[in-house]
Amino acid sequence: MRKNIDYKKELNPAQLRAVESTEGQYLVIAGAGSGKTRTLVYRVAHLVEKGIKPDEILLLTFTRKAAEEMLKRAAGLLDERCQKVSGGTFHSFANSVLRKYARRMGISNNFTILDRSDSEDTINLIRARLGYHKLDKRFPRKKAINEVISLSINKSEGVESVLYDEYPQFIEWSDEIKKIGDEYTKYKFARSLLDYDDLLVYLKDLLEKHEDVRAALSGKYKYIMVDEYQDTNKLQAYIVCLLACEHKNIMVVGDDSQSIYSFRGANFKNIMDFPKIFKGAETITLEENYRSTQPILDMTNEVIRFAREKFDKKLFTRKTGGNIPVFIETRDENSQSRYIADKILELREKGVELGDIAVLFRSGWHSNDLEVELANRNIPFVKYGGQKFVEAAHIKDVISYLRIAYNPSDQVSWYRALLLLKGIGPKSAERIINGLLSAKGRQDLDTALLDKNPGLKEMLKILEKVDPQKNTPAQIIHVFLKYYQPLLKEKYDDFNKRLNDLDSLERIASRYKSLEQFLADMALEPPEKNIVESGIRDRDDSTLTLSTIHSAKGLEWKAVFVIYVAEGHLPSYLSMEDSDAIEEERRLFYVALTRAKDDLFLLKPHIDRSPRSFMDGGGSVFTEVSRFLEVGNILDDFVKRENAGFDPSDDALWQEETQEPKPDREFLEIIKEYYRNE
Repeated sequence: MRKNIDYKKELNPAQLRAVESTEGQYLVIAGAGSGKTRTLVYRVAHLVEKGIKPDEILLLTFTRKAAEEMLKRAAGLLDERCQKVSGGTFHSFANSVLRKYARRMGISNNFTILDRSDSEDTINLIRARLGYHKLDKRFPRKKAINEVISLSINKSEGVESVLYDEYPQFIEWSDEIKKIGDEYTKYKFARSLLDYDDLLVYLKDLLEKHEDVRAALSGKYKYIMVDEYQDTNKLQAYIVCLLACEHKNIMVVGDDSQSIYSFRGANFKNIMDFPKIFKGAETITLEENYRSTQPILDMTNEVIRFAREKFDKKLFTRKTGGNIPVFIETRDENSQSRYIADKILELREKGVELGDIAVLFRSGWHSNDLEVELANRNIPFVKYGGQKFVEAAHIKDVISYLRIAYNPSDQVSWYRALLLLKGIGPKSAERIINGLLSAKGRQDLDTALLDKNPGLKEMLKILEKVDPQKNTPAQIIHVFLKYYQPLLKEKYDDFNKRLNDLDSLERIASRYKSLEQFLADMALEPPEKNIVESGIRDRDDSTLTLSTIHSAKGLEWKAVFVIYVAEGHLPSYLSMEDSDAIEEERRLFYVALTRAKDDLFLLKPHIDRSPRSFMDGGGSVFTEVSRFLEVGNILDDFVKRENAGFDPSDDALWQEETQEPKPDREFLEIIKEYYRNE
């Protein structure tokens, strides 16, 4: 049954304007929490209600779930015709088109799509055929090669550029990786195989090189809508333009201030340049926010005001009241963790569910210390944007050494540690373990095997020296990290991204005097698993969210904590020499702030006590407040400073426990130099 929709009643003026604007080109800048999805849903219903055939409407989104949900909601507003609208992801749309026109591109219509694992296996086959697996020097593995090739396509950049940004240690192999890429393309083409990236590449080539096909598709899809346009890459934006070049009825929706996925290939310029490509395009700005309180919006407006390039908008809300965002400088990282745990318990006592609270951070390793603190407080949490700290493979590797030091009969840990060594497989590992744990101990070991494996000799020598009764956990870890570094580089192509986790492990260990207690805390079962297994079902079932800011985009919570709001962390030290990267870091900070509904807490440790064992540094460093809070008068006019029992001017708080501090800028240079060398 068809329904009559009162659009004026259901939508605010800006949303209504976007919904009723159908003929021509439109750029909708949808500020955070401004009802972007609602606007798209009502526009689909409006187009269908006007008598436009559903199959003439194309709605492109970034997930199939998003498209299905939008069309389902539109059908609920109007009728079932809305679910016949052509909606889906760029890749699913490309697949449907290519199934019909594949022969134009020289491949079979029943081509096979390779998933990520299939692509890696195919690349590994080509890698072996070319003999690169037998080289004396370290050559990247299949996963890294696949990622480089994929990023090169999605970012429309050369292999060298991608290697420089993501895998600088493999820059010397750029020619070989290009060769693999060329052979990979030939291999797929000869067998009618397409990976995810090929779907976009082939569709672009089809539209670009075959005018009749482009005209037919453009004639069929007379009204095009694209969601999250700020997240499109160059290929996707070009495809959209080719599809719309006949009728030019196109609306793209997004927020330039939330363009944060350049590492996946997203291009900020796509949304900024839309009015330049479509000269007659009209810009509609959605500024009314339905999520946050005005004090939070005042701060976020001020943060993004200093963006170098942006569309002007000023978010506002009709909600009244609200708490002013709070800035807390803590003594160090663990003080930051303790403050958050205390405040979470306080909020919970006030009736805020754990599920309505989130802690956000720039990089996954920033929450390492907090995860341990939460586990010790029995506060259940779920983490998005990376593994939980203690579940990461490289952390388990190092902890296996400590477990052996504590309990030489721990066969599981022996097995893991031995398999890290080159030339030792499962059978050899079992033979070594049997020898080590026999009545005669190490006397039963095969001396020939020891002579062949200096790494095993060195590990046994370290185990003889360390004494859990005399050495602290941090001292033991420090010794093993030096031993583990070459193994880390050998096992993980992205080893440089794992170094901060190992620093965190040593830093956390420095708070313990007992190896037994340290290992016990590291082995704690996740609290939420205990709850499920014991069958307990009450309001405590809700879990706190820990998330990278990238993974939090599109979500919201009543209370949000943003941690490590400090130079080198947010913005990341990896962005310091790139003005475009700094601007994306600013947008990332904006995304974090706009996730909060009622309460927003910004935290910065005064002292970073990381041992920096891999960074050629030592001791502690001062952390400076993020530049995004220092501009204008944000800290004075928009933020409430809270004294967490710490006075930064009281040097005695840290001097008694730390070495001579190094200025943060010096620390940044140490890190930059390290990564350049690697």
